[in-house]
Amino acid sequence: MSDLAQDTFLHQAVQWLLKDEALAISALEYLPTEFFPPLFKEAFTGRQTNLVKAMVAAWPFHCLSMGALPPISHMETLKAVLDALDFLVTQKVRPRRWKLQVLDLQKVHQDFWDEQTGGIDVSYTLQVLSQKETEEEQEPECGVKQPLRVLADFDLCGEHLKETDKYLLKWARLRKGSVQLCCRELKIRASHFYTVIAILNTLDRDCVQELQLNSWWHQGSQAWFAHCLAQLGNLCKLPLLGIRQTAFSGNSALPDMKKYVTEPGPLFPNLDCLQHLYMDGIYFLKDNLETLLRCLKTPLETLSITHSQLSQADLNHLPLSLNLHQLTHLNLSSVVLSCLSTGPLHILLERVAATLKTLELEGCRMKASQLTAILPVLSQCTQLTKINFLDNDISMAVFQDLFYHTANLSKLFLEMYPAPLESFDDKGHVLKDRLVQHCSELMDILRAIRQAKSVYFAAGACFVYYN
Repeated sequence: MSDLAQDTFLHQAVQWLLKDEALAISALEYLPTEFFPPLFKEAFTGRQTNLVKAMVAAWPFHCLSMGALPPISHMETLKAVLDALDFLVTQKVRPRRWKLQVLDLQKVHQDFWDEQTGGIDVSYTLQVLSQKETEEEQEPECGVKQPLRVLADFDLCGEHLKETDKYLLKWARLRKGSVQLCCRELKIRASHFYTVIAILNTLDRDCVQELQLNSWWHQGSQAWFAHCLAQLGNLCKLPLLGIRQTAFSGNSALPDMKKYVTEPGPLFPNLDCLQHLYMDGIYFLKDNLETLLRCLKTPLETLSITHSQLSQADLNHLPLSLNLHQLTHLNLSSVVLSCLSTGPLHILLERVAATLKTLELEGCRMKASQLTAILPVLSQCTQLTKINFLDNDISMAVFQDLFYHTANLSKLFLEMYPAPLESFDDKGHVLKDRLVQHCSELMDILRAIRQAKSVYFAAGACFVYYN
């Protein structure tokens, strides 16, 4: 039978089973495994909750990945899935065909729904299935010894959770010990402090790999957050967004929290696994960056400090931190460097030249002399795929120097530059005709030096793009 004929037969058989739910449920014990993914997908989409519940209880794969299916907005469908898990965890002997260890509710960007894997997201699921569990699953006579894992991402925006998320959290909280709720990506955006506490007390904190914080600091939660962060032993990505000094003013800050305004160190306990650190609009970084970086225990791959102020002492410390010597991504966009010495930046670039892939210095307002000072080391960063120098003062002469120092950067895929200074009039307005002319001249120079892929020149709304 050809693949097309086999797919047609499978589709027709699934549709036939869906018309008689009782028959479909009774047939599950003998149904070939290749029927399960398409039948479950149709039953789930059609909200046939009795069939969904029976299929979860008979699932013949290690993982059921529901993130690739339409979002669970129907409470009865979610209840059916969780009721099936309740049935499974109370059984002393495993059902004959059941192999389910992980229910994956994470949103995914591509369809993992594969009849060969039952929808396993290999990149993460393998991390939550330990070797011990793998050995135990090979013993069919064993009962359920390890807790079932439920994987879900939470995005807390506002004081009220979605009803389905609220139900899942309550369900997991009442079944601690038999069910483990794992969250890889936790976003906290303007959520109530006590809602955050309730969620983190329910989650398996060792599973949290990314914690994104934004605009909830006014709740006065810094002391508790420091305690909590110390328990996230496998956190590898930490974006901190929009922590402003005004968030601590007035009655919004509890009395015992105020010391965290001037002492950011306790806010960041030891971070043993952190690889990616993003800090955007963090007011207290100035003169405190050394204290923060001292908390790192492993080399960072990404350091992003944007829309923040740094002192010369902060900049001086960057090349001294041993945990920044293997950076692949460095972003200092909108960190004003015009009044600072860029010597430390030169040293840092020299030390990460073998690993650095992206360099973003947009809006640093560097002067020609500052930029010229770091150009020699730029030629050593042979792994660079992207550079961004937008919103800095670069003349035609400096551009030529820059291009010559990037002659051997063969991996550059995207280059982003400001309009040359010669493109502006005396009042600081960009003249489009001049911009086009100067950019054409620069591209001729660049193409004579090396092959350029995507090059972008811009000043405000005016831009010229070469591809």
